[in-house]
Amino acid sequence: MPAEVFRLRGARVYVAGHRGMVGSACVRRLEAEGCEIIIADRLRADLRRQAEVEAFMEGTRPDAVVVAAAKVGGILANDTLPAEFLYDNLMIEANLIEAAHRAGVNRLLFLGSSCIYPREAPNPIAEDALLTGPLEPTNQWYAVAKIAGIKLCQAYRRQYGRDYISAMPCNLYGPGDYFHPERSHVIPALLQRFHAAAQENAEVVTCWGSGTPRREFMHVDDVADACAFLLRHYSGESHLNIGTGTDITIAELAQEIARVTGFAGRIAWDASKPDGTMLKRMDVSRLAAIGWRARIGFREGLEGTYRWFLGQAALRR
Repeated sequence: MPAEVFRLRGARVYVAGHRGMVGSACVRRLEAEGCEIIIADRLRADLRRQAEVEAFMEGTRPDAVVVAAAKVGGILANDTLPAEFLYDNLMIEANLIEAAHRAGVNRLLFLGSSCIYPREAPNPIAEDALLTGPLEPTNQWYAVAKIAGIKLCQAYRRQYGRDYISAMPCNLYGPGDYFHPERSHVIPALLQRFHAAAQENAEVVTCWGSGTPRREFMHVDDVADACAFLLRHYSGESHLNIGTGTDITIAELAQEIARVTGFAGRIAWDASKPDGTMLKRMDVSRLAAIGWRARIGFREGLEGTYRWFLGQAALRR
C-alpha cells in the first residue's frame, strides 16, 4: 500500500456534481471515510459561470475538490448536441480548477472518461495512448473537453505546484444513472427499453448497431472507492485509468439485461445505427500496481441497478 498523501478523515471535501451518478456515489463513499461533504446546487453556483464558482469556492474554502460534474449522455446526445457537450464541460472544469487554485485549495481530483483515447488505440488502452490518434467522431466533443481537463490539472501542478490529479473511468453504471430513452448511456437505455418490453410482453426489442462492439463496464460504487483511494494515496502528473480490465460484447450485454428484466422475446439489431468504437478496454495495471482493484461483479451490479430502477419507478407512481 502506498503512503498516505492526503488525510480523508475530517477533511472538508467539495463534491461538484453531487446529484449525478458518480458524484452521489463519491458523496456516499467519502462520508463513510469521515469526510465533511460540501455541495452546491445550480441556484447557489452555476458551474458554467466563473464569478459564481469563484465566489462559492472562496466562501467555503474546502480542503479538497472532486470534479464529478459534467454534461453527459450517450451516442445520440453527443452527436446531436456538440456545442453543449464541448462548451458546458470546458466551462465546468476550467472554472472549478481555477477557482480551487484561487481559494488556496491544494488537493483536487478531476474525473474524465475513457472516450479521451483515440478510436484506434491498441487494447487494452494504456494511459500513454492519449493524443496518439484521431478520436471517435460520435463523442469527440466530450472527449476534447475531458482532455483539456487533464491538461489543466497538469498545468496547475507544473506552474503553481498544486496537487491536482486526474482519473479516467471506463463505462459506468449503477444507482443514480440517467434513464432517458434517447440521451442516456447504453446500460440505462437498454434497462429501460427491456423493462418496458417485458411489462408489455413484446415479441422483439430492437437495439442500435450490430451488437459486436466490446465494452468494459464498472459499477459506480467501485469508481467512488477508487476515487477515495486516489485522494488518499496518489500524487502524480499522469492521469490514471479506473476499470475492471474485462469486457463483454453489446450483444452479451443485451442478453444479460433481458435476463435481469425478465424479457423473453427476441433481440434484433439495427445495423444502420452507429456502433461507436469497436473495442475499448482499459489497461488498469498502473492503478493495480499501487493497490486498488474493482470488486463488484457485473451480474451482481446489474441486478442491483435494476432493483434501484424499479424502486425509482415505484416512487414516481
